[in-house]
Amino acid sequence: MPNNILYYGDNLEVLRLHVADESVDLVYLDPPFQSARSYNVLFDEQNGSRSAAQIQAFEDTWRWDQAAAAAYQETVEAGGEVSRALQAMRQFLGETDMLAYLSMMAPRLVELRRVLKPTGSIYLHCDPTASHYLKVIMDAVFGPQNFRSEIMWKRSSAHSDTKQGRKIHGHIHDTLLFYTKGEDWTWNPVYQPYDPEYVETFYRHVEERTGRRFRLSDLTAAKPGGDTEYEWRVKRRQKEDTPWEADLTDEWKKPKDGWEYKGVKPYKGRYWAYSRENMRKYERDGRIYYVSTGMPNYKRYLDEMPGVALQDIWTDIPPVGPGSAERLGYQTQKPEALLARIIESGSNEGDTVLDPFCGCGTTIAVAQKLNRRWIGIDITYLAIHLIKNRLSDSFGEEAKFEVVGEPVALPDAERLAKDDPFQFQLWALGLVDARTAEVKKGADRGIDGHLYFHDKPGGKTKQIIISVKSGERISVRDVRELRGVIDRENAEIGVLITFGESTRNMRREAATAGFYESPWGKHPRIQILTVKELLEGKRIDCPQTSGANITFKKARRVRRDDAVQAELELEED
Repeated sequence: MPNNILYYGDNLEVLRLHVADESVDLVYLDPPFQSARSYNVLFDEQNGSRSAAQIQAFEDTWRWDQAAAAAYQETVEAGGEVSRALQAMRQFLGETDMLAYLSMMAPRLVELRRVLKPTGSIYLHCDPTASHYLKVIMDAVFGPQNFRSEIMWKRSSAHSDTKQGRKIHGHIHDTLLFYTKGEDWTWNPVYQPYDPEYVETFYRHVEERTGRRFRLSDLTAAKPGGDTEYEWRVKRRQKEDTPWEADLTDEWKKPKDGWEYKGVKPYKGRYWAYSRENMRKYERDGRIYYVSTGMPNYKRYLDEMPGVALQDIWTDIPPVGPGSAERLGYQTQKPEALLARIIESGSNEGDTVLDPFCGCGTTIAVAQKLNRRWIGIDITYLAIHLIKNRLSDSFGEEAKFEVVGEPVALPDAERLAKDDPFQFQLWALGLVDARTAEVKKGADRGIDGHLYFHDKPGGKTKQIIISVKSGERISVRDVRELRGVIDRENAEIGVLITFGESTRNMRREAATAGFYESPWGKHPRIQILTVKELLEGKRIDCPQTSGANITFKKARRVRRDDAVQAELELEED
């Protein structure tokens, strides 16, 4: 069985049923919030327009209702610090949407603590709207003594929020709450380059021969230790242009012309910080610099220093902007550099990383690239499909993983169609790599999904409209309605995906729509595909040559140099 697992389902249930105690080294989670009380997945269309597709998986969880009250009651009845914290929140906030959100998060955080190893750590990504409330819950779950830092990530450039009619400061940062399970946790220090002004001030000396910058460090100490009371022969140049050589012996030598030699002890009340033998080694290695007084100093080279230890304000990682090479079109996509920093600092190769709200899979992709094992959980089939494609595009056969909870046979699909028709629709669209259509109140205008393609390089973007029917009752009327939709939308092809088998009249009606002709042949304008056929590998009859299908942007290909270095290369379908 692969070490990497992608779960479809509610992460609370998945954690309780499938993830063992103390089996995870690092958790990163970016739980949805401030998105119209729904767990939204927004995609940018490749033709330049923006779809308002919304996958509303936690729609009711954000509202204080019977379900939220039940989640609250379950946590409170479990007792302990989390129970007391949530009760205090209810007293302060009342029965509000914020309390519903915290009631959803509390039991999940309890489970995440359970699955963490004693040396594990967790990063909770949130915005200032809820960060202070979440911090109280995190204190209750992990203990205030295990709070390590509150990191601010500058996620956007400066902008004004006053256009919304509010007199406030611009919102440009997210918050990362960093906690550990215990006192001893995995930690790999991360360093950043020195500020140029700091370099100019403190590393102002430059070697003429090598061009290496260095700063001077004191070779004395306040307290003696070992062989530190010897005299060191200092040199004082009398003529600027006279060369000198190091005198490393214990014997007095007659100084060269222009030089005077004198054995001295350190400054009054100070001692040499290193033994005589070490001082001789530093001199032989050219690591001692004599100031004008003749006293020796240690040369500390800039290129040997690791940099500045990472601080709790991160301004050096830009967001995934519209022109970013790693952009997949997922509106809340986080940059790979952000996850790489977290994963590299909080885990080692071979460790297990868990993301219970994995969305478009940035945590998963970065963990794969950094040779970590991973567990991803998401409650939408669209996200699961996107992650599978991302791993395939980026790593090919190198990414070996198991998907749990996704229909792989007709009975599974039938069960999903009955239990959750909306998720069945998303799953069916994923089988043909389609993008979900815009979701609006009222009628869906007969469109559940889209595919886009080009007949020729640089040509007009053309579309395939998809309608999904989860019920057994389908008729020729469904075919006629789809034909009307493709005529109305000026689409090239329409596809009806059905659970039940098509009738003879349906197939006859589809045939009357004729064909769409492309440079690669004729393609039926109306096509009917059953779930059974899709599970058996049948696909839409449309232009399939390289570069024709542009519905989704591919993830960049990861190429490994000696299995260590990862080079990313942008590709598009």
